[in-house]
This record gives sequence, C-alpha cells and structure tokens, in this order.
Amino acid sequence: MTTPFRASAHERMPRDRRSTANDRKFVVALARGLDVLRAFKATDGVLGNQEIAARTHLPKPTVSRLTYTLTKLGYLTHVDQLGKYQLAPAALALGYTALAHLGLRHIARPFLQELADYAAASVALGSPDRNSVIYVEHCLSSAAVAVRLELGSRIPMATTAIGRALIAVLPDEERRELFERLAWREGSRWPKIQAGIEQAIADVATRGFVVSIGEWQADVNAAAAPLVMPNGSGVFAINCGAPAYRLARERLEADIGPRLLSVVRKIEAIVNGRDDVTRMPFAQRCGNRNEKSGRTDGAAGRSYERRGARSRDSASVR
Repeated sequence: MTTPFRASAHERMPRDRRSTANDRKFVVALARGLDVLRAFKATDGVLGNQEIAARTHLPKPTVSRLTYTLTKLGYLTHVDQLGKYQLAPAALALGYTALAHLGLRHIARPFLQELADYAAASVALGSPDRNSVIYVEHCLSSAAVAVRLELGSRIPMATTAIGRALIAVLPDEERRELFERLAWREGSRWPKIQAGIEQAIADVATRGFVVSIGEWQADVNAAAAPLVMPNGSGVFAINCGAPAYRLARERLEADIGPRLLSVVRKIEAIVNGRDDVTRMPFAQRCGNRNEKSGRTDGAAGRSYERRGARSRDSASVR
C-alpha cells in the first residue's frame, strides 16, 4: 500500500509557486495575470475581485490591479452595473486559436461521436491544466442526459475518471508536484482522494482504463482511458459518462472501457500515419465482441501495461 502523501509545514504552498520563487526568468506578474484569466470557468457569467481572489489565492489589492490591467488590454470586460468582470473577446480568441491548431480534435471527433451514440452517453477528450481537466472536444448522444458539459469546461482532476486516467500517465515528477498541490488544496480530504487515485493508477497499469462510480457526482458513472500522443505532443484522456442507471459498473468494465481502449489505439494509429482504420466498421474499430457472451475481448486491457510503459517514456521527453 502506498503511504499517503502529506505536505510538510515547509511545503504548505504548492510546488509550482515555490519552485519559481528564485527563478530569475520567471515573470511573476504575468503568471498572476494568467491565474486571473484561468479563474473564470465555462459556467461563470461574471466574477468580482473578491471571488477571483478566493479562487487564485492572491491578495485582493493585487487582483484589483490585475483586473484593471486586463480590462485595459481587452482581455476582460467590466460590467458596470454589477461591478464585476467577464472574459472579453481577446481572451476567447486565445482559446479558439489554440483549439484550431489542435489537430487531434479533428482526428478524434468521429470516434468520440460514434461511441457517444453507441453508449447513449457523453464522450469527451480532455487535456490537463494544473489541478483540472479541460474538455477540448465533447460529443453527446441525442439520448444523453444529466452530463451537460460544454467544450472548454473544466472539471476536477483528482475525483473524475478522466482526471485519474491522466494522472496515471504523468511522469513521476509531474505527478508528485500535482500531489503536493492537491494535498495543499484538499486538506483532510486528501488521504481518501489519494487512495482513489492510486487505485486508478493500478487499474490503468493492468487493464488500460479507470472506472468511476459516483465519485465526482453521485448519480454519474464513467470510464476513461489515457491517450499519450505517439509524437510526444501531449497527454490526453478520453472519457465516457452517463447517469448511473444507464452505465452500470458491469457495463463500464466489460464493454465501455475496452471500447475506449480501442478508440485510443485507432487514434494513435492515425497519428502515426495510418488512415485505414477510418474505413473499418465501428464494431471492428472498437474491439471484437464475443457474439455468444456479448463481452468485448479483454486482450486490449491485458496488453496495455506494455504500451503504457512506452507511452510514459515518450511523455517524459515532450
């Protein structure tokens, strides 16, 4: 059993802040300005300086100067009637430009949509952002309900299937830094959360995917599998989630999880220059099923540990 990670008194501040304290190349003011922009979530309308200060852990006077500057530069808009701020078009343009250059979205979307339709669920491609996961592509079945997240939504990394799948393939040093930040933020909740993460890491190593049963939202179940780009351009994960009555643990483990693995393999093949997989029938792309038992062949999960080792090696040099 892994010993729970606990931050010492010297480590109460997350490492990403402590490690830059003596870095002469690091521009603290710029980092704080970006923290302010990151404080806005997809579900937020407007935020005041006090709310931003609470989310960024920055002093309110500092936040006031940063929001004023970002407004002058066109990245925030001040809503006079409310005395609060919202993201302005200049900030949104940055995000859309990044998405436009993320070719993986266009490769993955047909696979995500087919799986969403098959499972009558929500299927998303996510990328890590500090303690969160950002949805960079999102597909819904016409029958999907309850899981109503949008492109650009940010969800917790520590308690979601997609977040734990990402953690499983992070290089050791990045994972340790993440654990420090999470321990600092979660406090007394951290030992239980860490135990769930460690179990997810073990699951990815043995079968290639992780399952979450009501751990983020009580009525939502999900499975997720990591996607480490073969060209070293990034670490992503794909999830499939739906209300618990629609995706029970048994189906997630025997059907959806293996299908996620197969989708990951096909995306990797296309990135490596093979496009023949797009002409395969969906059932063939997403794993061979035993017609008598209705179960998906589990060979994909059994082989993932070997592929995962190679993927983590490539991730460490990106």
